Amino acid sequence: MREINRGVISEFRANDGLLSGPMEGTPILLLTTTGHRSGNAHTTPVGFIDAGGRLAVAAANGGSDHHPDWYRNIEGHNQVTIELPGASIPSIATIAVGTERADLLEQLTTTLPGMADHVSAAAREIPVVIFGEARTRSS
Repeated sequence: MREINRGVISEFRANDGLLSGPMEGTPILLLTTTGHRSGNAHTTPVGFIDAGGRLAVAAANGGSDHHPDWYRNIEGHNQVTIELPGASIPSIATIAVGTERADLLEQLTTTLPGMADHVSAAAREIPVVIFGEARTRSS
């Protein structure tokens, strides 16, 4: 999977976010998290939706029964960077709960190809993560 991700990341950056093959037309962002054990930066391509100016992703991990590494990293360190064509944006990741999570997950499964299959295959609740703009505290 890491090799596939490296190819998607390279293609994303080389073609201003446009992807070919099975990912063609899918809205993708590059998510950079800080490793919860290593402290190293890790970049992962993830499908997303724009939900009223907030970007949301599902931690579906292809339908696996365990959370993706990037999600575990967010649990330990919620300051991330999201990369969209032409922009690298420091962000704060929050985990949606309750009806907000359910509503966003429904939007994700109806918008992103294959997401409904991933969600139904997993024997766990799929977390939904929302990205907001990072702000510095003023004194």
